[in-house]
Amino acid sequence: MATLRNLKIKTGTCRRISKELHSYEKEVEREAAKTANMKEKGADPYDLKQQENVLAESRMMIPDCRKRLEASLADLKVTLAELEELNQKEGLEMDEAWSTIKELEQLFPTEGLE
Repeated sequence: MATLRNLKIKTGTCRRISKELHSYEKEVEREAAKTANMKEKGADPYDLKQQENVLAESRMMIPDCRKRLEASLADLKVTLAELEELNQKEGLEMDEAWSTIKELEQLFPTEGLE
C-alpha cells in the first residue's frame, strides 16, 4: 500500500542517489586529471599504477549508481501512480515527487531513466 510517507522516502532516495552519481562523476574527472598529471611528470610506476587503480574503481561506481537510480526512479513512479489511483493527487509530497522525476529526466534524457 502506497502512502505519502513512502513517497517522501522514495523521493529522498532518488535525490540522494542522483547526488551520489554526480559526486562519482566529479571524482572520476579529478582522478583522471591527477593520473594524466602524474604521467606527464613521469611519476614512479608503482604510484602511477595505484592511481590508475583508484581511477578504475571510481569509474566502476558510475554504472552501478546509474542502475540504482533507474530502479529508484521506477519505484518512485510506481508509488506515485498508486497514490494517484487512490485520488491523492495533491500535496507537498506529490509536488516534490513530480519535480524530482522531471529533474532527473532532464538530467538524463538519453539514459532512458524510466
